[in-house]
Amino acid sequence: MASGPLLQYETKLRGLARKNRLRSLSPRAGLDFSSNDYLGLAASPRLAGAVAAALAAGTPVGATGSRLLRGNTPEHEQLEAAAARFFGAERALFFGSGYVANFALLTTLPRWEDLLVTDELVHASAHEAAHAGRAEKIEVPHNDVGVIENAIKAWRRTGGRGRVWIAVESLYSMDGDRAPLEALAALADRHEAFLLIDEAHATGIFGPQGRGLAHGLEGRDNVIVLHTCGKALGCSGALVTAPAVLCEFLVNRCRPFIYSTAPSPLMAVAVTEALAILRDEPERRDRLSQLVALAGSEIHKRCGMNPSGSQIIPVIIGDNARTMEVAAALQARGFDVRGIRPPTVPEGTARLRISVTLNVDEADVSAMVAALAEELERVPA
Repeated sequence: MASGPLLQYETKLRGLARKNRLRSLSPRAGLDFSSNDYLGLAASPRLAGAVAAALAAGTPVGATGSRLLRGNTPEHEQLEAAAARFFGAERALFFGSGYVANFALLTTLPRWEDLLVTDELVHASAHEAAHAGRAEKIEVPHNDVGVIENAIKAWRRTGGRGRVWIAVESLYSMDGDRAPLEALAALADRHEAFLLIDEAHATGIFGPQGRGLAHGLEGRDNVIVLHTCGKALGCSGALVTAPAVLCEFLVNRCRPFIYSTAPSPLMAVAVTEALAILRDEPERRDRLSQLVALAGSEIHKRCGMNPSGSQIIPVIIGDNARTMEVAAALQARGFDVRGIRPPTVPEGTARLRISVTLNVDEADVSAMVAALAEELERVPA
């Protein structure tokens, strides 16, 4: 039992437990229906071989400093050049994680006189950045372009004179649905706004060669795109693609970039190879598409639920305790399905987040959905 200055923290933890919201770390076990390794690249022999070759050639494990000190290596610059070419952008910058990149962008680029509009379901890092940044912030209902436009007009009428920044995900991480990117881009053009698109769950899977759902918008002066490297690319870190002048501004004014030790040069090598795999092995995307279609069909048939149409399939249960009981039952049967509870998702929408990856096959998908249907029926609502 904690006491003194630790008691307040233990009390908070007991409160989370009473609400069935206490988190804990658990080891990997069972078939993978929870990771973001959508294309099965994390254990790819090509990635391992590229890193091994780089080590043998003398590439250091650590960057030894920030990019502005001695941490800028040829591997970082080669990755950024390759990423800019691959995604069709003027320039790219490599960050240590998607969270850091989102936070960095939204606390650096929008100025004090600007307006930052965030979709209510955008990543937590964007919400944190909105609160930490200098711009005025507005959170809007999910995927509602009309509300965004009305908010911009209202802000202008009340004296707003700066730029507008709109932050969205192209494919939402907990619902698996898509943003109306074309309509958002047209809205940004009408209001001379910037559009920041987080492609975390679309990079590598959608678009030509896996360039993402925003592939048709990359290269525009008012579009900034974040490509996470720790999901379909099987690595870690994040690439920000943007006009060169914005990347140069980030190098000069972005504190998370300036004051962070650079990512490992070996990870830069791995991400460069992952981009090459996207070009060379389109059959991975085709195979994933087949598994996603099968999972959606089986869930609709056995559970009466409409699929999301993407590799992220939410099974919304609502009650925290029932969600975690069903998840535990599936795990006991050998399927690594995790429960997601508030505050990660809105209150009353606790869910199983089923992730379809190339780490399973058709038989695994069918068996998992059959088990899911049985457990949903067994565990009372």
